Amino acid sequence: MLLHYQKIGTYNHLVEIWRKDFPILTQQINGNPLVYFDNAATTQKPISVVEKLKDYYFQFNANIHRGIHTLAEKATHEYELVRKQVANFVGAHSPNEIVFVRGVTEAINLVAKTWGKEHINSNNELLISAMEHHSNIVPWQMLCEEKGAKIKVIDIHENGELNWESFENLLSEKTKLVSIVHASNALGTINSIERVVKKAHEVGALVFVDGAQAASHLPIDVQKLDVDFYAFSGHKIYGPTGIGCLYGKEKILEQMPPFQGGGEMIKEVTFEKTIYNDLPYKFEAGTPNIADTVALGEAINYINQIGKQTMASHELELLAYATKKLKDIEGLRIIGHAKEKISIISFVIEGIHHQDLAILLDKQGIAVRTGHHCTQPLMSLLGITGTTRLSFAFYNTFGEIDYFCSALSKAISLLR
Repeated sequence: MLLHYQKIGTYNHLVEIWRKDFPILTQQINGNPLVYFDNAATTQKPISVVEKLKDYYFQFNANIHRGIHTLAEKATHEYELVRKQVANFVGAHSPNEIVFVRGVTEAINLVAKTWGKEHINSNNELLISAMEHHSNIVPWQMLCEEKGAKIKVIDIHENGELNWESFENLLSEKTKLVSIVHASNALGTINSIERVVKKAHEVGALVFVDGAQAASHLPIDVQKLDVDFYAFSGHKIYGPTGIGCLYGKEKILEQMPPFQGGGEMIKEVTFEKTIYNDLPYKFEAGTPNIADTVALGEAINYINQIGKQTMASHELELLAYATKKLKDIEGLRIIGHAKEKISIISFVIEGIHHQDLAILLDKQGIAVRTGHHCTQPLMSLLGITGTTRLSFAFYNTFGEIDYFCSALSKAISLLR
């Protein structure tokens, strides 16, 4: 169908093959072929990931680490194998630097309530940027309220790029942590993490990077970046929900107290005293999300098989094509024009509310995200209440963009 495949784009000949791995994309929504442009919220899952999840429950479902029977040993092996895969995926020095969490939100809260509890006081300052997701604002606010510390916000330019002059002016000997997004979920802006880390480390501050949007689009090498913490969520890299990963430098993690108490995170317990487990287990209390962790490993295998660079190249072609077409629509204004972007476009249309627009697009089978995208402070700074957001994955097509633009024009005509 023209909707799905057009003879343009470097990787067009592969898109049909890729799409066969995602059965959900073949369905109809409200009598129209599904066009899924909400990948920044969550990506769809390939057959191999779902099969791996099923395989775990049908073949080797058991609790891990303590059991000596065959199923427990198989489950433990598969689970810990994923830790090694994640370490390779982000370029960690050791699997001991990888902590399994539910997602980036939990990772940030873990660091705030452990490292932050130990190292932040009323004389300290934390820096975040104006483009942060609520998950990278609220935990730090809670920490600062408890400790009497201050949060300072790095300005951004009108085009959505970080204001480096603002960043450098805010840095001081009081700065203990810079927590920043690698790629903005609302604007698509890619931040230069190397530059952030270099400047932050010069004043002795640590750097936490929210990699939720970056992990599926950008190469990640935490050793090269020299970040102190880096987190991503499995469901945004074609894996299941409810599983994510926190990377932390081993020497820093060693010094941090446990996040939660219970089984697994201990070596020895008496009524008088507990001796905590080694890394990374001291941060992983209780029975973990074994099945989704195992399936996350298959998602990483899938990305490696196609190649993240191949995926990103196609997505950037989609971004350029859609940006050009949207600029021709009267009254439409794209929010965020950073030179370096992942495949996200946010826009507003004069006189039309984004929610009304999304409802009409859904009737034509198109899934987009509208609202403030959990970046209310950013929206207030920009003087808007929200946007309509398109976010592309490697399985999207130029034909879908053509169909979207046609559907958008119809929706606009109905709302004006």
